[in-house]
Amino acid sequence: MGGFKLRVLVVVFLLSILTSGCDDDSTSNNTNNLNNTNNVNNTNNTNNTNNTNNVNNTNNTNNTNNVNQDKTANHGVISEFENLPVSIVEDIIASSHIFYGHTSHGSQVVTGMNMLQDSTYDFASIDLVEVSDDLGHNGDLSWVDVTRDHLDNNSQTNIVIWSWCGGVSDNDVDGIQAYLDAMEQLEQDYPDVVFVYMTGHTDGSGEDGLLRTNNRQIRDYCQNNDKYLFDFEDIESWDPAGNYYPDISDDCAWCTTWCQENTCPTCDSCAHSHCFNCYLKGKAMWWLLVQIFQNEEI
Repeated sequence: MGGFKLRVLVVVFLLSILTSGCDDDSTSNNTNNLNNTNNVNNTNNTNNTNNTNNVNNTNNTNNTNNVNQDKTANHGVISEFENLPVSIVEDIIASSHIFYGHTSHGSQVVTGMNMLQDSTYDFASIDLVEVSDDLGHNGDLSWVDVTRDHLDNNSQTNIVIWSWCGGVSDNDVDGIQAYLDAMEQLEQDYPDVVFVYMTGHTDGSGEDGLLRTNNRQIRDYCQNNDKYLFDFEDIESWDPAGNYYPDISDDCAWCTTWCQENTCPTCDSCAHSHCFNCYLKGKAMWWLLVQIFQNEEI
């Protein structure tokens, strides 16, 4: 699917920032915009491990270091960002045609990639179409028709990503399976498109809470079926020193403590959370895009 002419789309993307809940009622389609002009590839200091509030849990069941190493973007891949091959990054910028459905929490990924904007990681030049919608709640599959409509009318699209907002926290086994089955069907119906799965954001419910239970269902499915996964929850749950936070909520309280003791980039805002959380997600998404372009013929 390579060789597509790059389309430049400019539409303003509006999300309410740092408010509770999700922007489920937003209906406008959106494309890339840069909100952060003062944050160019700041280097994290990961040598400070003296955060007394950290919980170092090396045996927790949420450790995802062993899942699909080249297809799962989790906290373990963030350190690899600095070594991503520039030639592949250039290919991504030239030939990516991404459709991304998300509301406020999902915007964290876009904010993070904007924070990394420079001549190499030129996120502003990627053909990214954003729609203000998410994966919903309790087996809602309305996003499927939105996806089909876009793909049927935009044949150049080669990557599709959908984000949850709070829809994993109040879901059940059947609802999560409905999401997984729908994604699988889309993959079969559009074999030239790469679909990226996603876990839901942390909610403070703990290691055995419904959120992490449902996320493990998503994670296990992706591992067992060789899927691309952006592990939203996992990235939020670990600091750069390797400390795990099983009870963290989406505000990323450990980020505040970390950035009091280490040099961190800043941003105008990171929806519902801390700018460092967005920054880490931006690095993880660049890593995942590189994997896609190394593994797939797009």
